[in-house]
This record gives sequence, structure tokens and C-alpha cells, in this order.
Amino acid sequence: MEMRIVVPVVDESGLNAHLSDHFGRTPYFAVVDLDEKGGVSNSKTVSNVGEHFGGRGHTHDRILELNPNVIIVYGMGPRGLSTFQNAGVAVLRANANTVKDVIASYNEDRLEELTEGCQHAHHQ
Repeated sequence: MEMRIVVPVVDESGLNAHLSDHFGRTPYFAVVDLDEKGGVSNSKTVSNVGEHFGGRGHTHDRILELNPNVIIVYGMGPRGLSTFQNAGVAVLRANANTVKDVIASYNEDRLEELTEGCQHAHHQ
């Protein structure tokens, strides 16, 4: 079974992209599909089209349209966190600076669940 992981990032560098400090205010998202063995089977970068970037709606609702299994972040607001939890999407706290490094941590089961949303926009 494939896993789809979404990670907020600051640029379009794919697996080398650096993580953004906050989910809702990130300019881009890395979308990474993992095969049964944890290898990357596909990756792409999508723009944040939520209301913070001139689009419509909340970022968390737009990301649900990508059908993620896991979100890896430094932090996110309580509304986004509860939206993902209610949808059965795991939200894990990032422990590295690049997509490839947090994917490695995910594969090694070294990420902790994010259990509390924040009230401010900057982390780390």
C-alpha cells in the first residue's frame, strides 16, 4: 500500500526542499508517495492556493483534496490539526530541515505525533 506524505516547503526543490516554519503560511507543499518498502515512488510540488496566498478557503481543506495519509510539519494551527485528525490523517512533528530527511525519519519511525495546534505563525 502506498503512503502519501505532504510537507510544507519554502521552494520547489523537490526532495531537497527546505521545510517551511508553518503549514498554513507556506508557499508550497511537497507531495511524496512512498511504495510498500518506503521508497519514493513519486514526488511533486504544489502551490499553496489557500486564503493566505490569494486563493479561497483554508489550506488544510485544500490539502485534503490530495488524499494524504500523513502530514509532516513543524507546527500548524488548531483548526488545521483537528481537520486532519478528524479525517484520519496523521500529523507528525518534523525533526529535520529537508523533505528527504523527514521522509527518512518517517521511514525509521522517528517522528512524533503533533498533538497540539499553535496560535502563532512562526516555529522552530
